[in-house]
Amino acid sequence: MFYSTEGPERPLKPDPFKQLIVPRPIGWISSIATNGTVNLAPYSFFNAIADNPPMVGFGAGGSKADRLFKDSRANVEETGEFVFNLATWETRRQMNLTSAHLPASVDEFTHSGLTPIPSELVRPPRVKEAPVHFECRYFSTVELPADDPGEPNAFIIGRVIGIHIDDSLIDANGRVDIVAARPIARLGYSLYSIADNSFPMRRPDDPPA
Repeated sequence: MFYSTEGPERPLKPDPFKQLIVPRPIGWISSIATNGTVNLAPYSFFNAIADNPPMVGFGAGGSKADRLFKDSRANVEETGEFVFNLATWETRRQMNLTSAHLPASVDEFTHSGLTPIPSELVRPPRVKEAPVHFECRYFSTVELPADDPGEPNAFIIGRVIGIHIDDSLIDANGRVDIVAARPIARLGYSLYSIADNSFPMRRPDDPPA
């Protein structure tokens, strides 16, 4: 099958685009508004984009009515800070609850039964139940094309300035056993995946471990 993404019709409905780029890590982003209101929202367009210095980014788009995701963008741009919280199998239901379209006055932490805890270097709180957190300083916003001007697309980039790792994930050799955290990832449609196993494979020109 082949089809043009610029054509008026798609041969498959719903559009399979997001089903074909998998698994996608979930950017569970906590931010805070200038008036102190806390926001917590999951993004499936999220990833690490550099490591020296460490930087992450998430795609903030969506429909005109998608207040939750617009709030995250506004908060980050206005305050210059956000936190990435690792979504895991244990927190999958709470993560999903934070994707609900709630009034601006509703705190997603309270709505989902999660526990906010202070960060070290930024104002937005962390999710206590998450085993990994990145405290981030806002770097820039890349405006992206949008087929519908009423549904803007943007990519928010942040520099990671602090990292929290649950001690239970660090082994005797000083390596992080991330599989032990059982992180979840987004597939397409309403499907998710869990990283609960791994296998080694080194580059051909890597030196011996």
